[in-house]
Amino acid sequence: MLSTSARSDRSDPPGTIRVWHYDGVNGLRRAPVLVVDGDRFTLAENGASDGPYAFADLLARDAVAGETVFGLKGRTGWRIGFPEGVPDVLKPLLPKPTRYGGFIDRIGLWPAAAGSAVIAAIVVVIVLNSPSVLARAVPPSVERQLGDLMTGDFGDRSCAGPNGPQALSALVERVDPGDGDIDVRVVNLPVVNAVTLPGGHIVLFDGLIRKAVSPDEVAGVLAHEIGHVKHRDVMESLLRQLGLSVLLGGLDGHVGGYTNALLASAYSRDAEARADDYAMTAMQKAAVTPLPTAQFFTRLSKGEDAKGVGRLTAYFASHPMSHDRAAKFLASAKTHKGDRPALDADQWASLKGICKTDPEAQKKPSFRF
Repeated sequence: MLSTSARSDRSDPPGTIRVWHYDGVNGLRRAPVLVVDGDRFTLAENGASDGPYAFADLLARDAVAGETVFGLKGRTGWRIGFPEGVPDVLKPLLPKPTRYGGFIDRIGLWPAAAGSAVIAAIVVVIVLNSPSVLARAVPPSVERQLGDLMTGDFGDRSCAGPNGPQALSALVERVDPGDGDIDVRVVNLPVVNAVTLPGGHIVLFDGLIRKAVSPDEVAGVLAHEIGHVKHRDVMESLLRQLGLSVLLGGLDGHVGGYTNALLASAYSRDAEARADDYAMTAMQKAAVTPLPTAQFFTRLSKGEDAKGVGRLTAYFASHPMSHDRAAKFLASAKTHKGDRPALDADQWASLKGICKTDPEAQKKPSFRF
């Protein structure tokens, strides 16, 4: 209990402090005395009392006419004030008043502005990198479901000419042995392009197969696309372009637009470099020479075969190539020993004709997006 020296009016009982009080229920200003009991207190007036209340639940408010004022947690409008100031013995029990400006007043305006700028820069970096974080947080089942829907946007134009699917499976197994989660198909479209869809779906367009000189060239492109699958670059690309709408609306009718976005997009330089590195490693393990792949990229970058220039540029829309990248594949050949063709002659002929010799694929409706 407080000593009698702490009370504000000698007519009040010992150990009490005169305060004014609003209960938050009505506008009547009361004048009770505050009775301290350890870390709690009551408000007594005319033989009645309110409480007990915990000092820890008090909230410092702005001063009124120079008087210290406190509110109470969870009680809107509840106030007590100390008309004669807070007694020294009571100050340790009460929360300290908040200074206007708080942190800024303590460190100064310019240091606070500099600190805010640093925080803003950090937030920008986080936002710019959030697609990669979000992409890895997407459950594989959701990504697979989105990819299944997106493959349907090719209008069932997947080719299955005689022995073609078997040749394609042999090529996939050669480059990526034992991985049952990768789904690769050839689609009957005359563009030199390939696209990786969510959930491990890879689409090779017939135009790319026909332009390739050897199965080793296709193996290099396929290994590159598998690299994007392994690193989940597809979801990152979609999230970077379209934001969370991919996840919020991707399963209810927007998949056509998302497939279009992938066809027209470009991966980041880091993503392309990772996919290239993966492809070179995979080809070394598979004993498939990277020289034809390097030549394929060089041929694309130079736009050789003037009749096909318009089609060749389609590959660059989603797979930006350069002489430097072709040079990397060329240099990686120095580490190879005992390479052999990715497919034998019969398998390669079947893959080249997978769409040409598939009458059903020729009858499919136009490609829809």
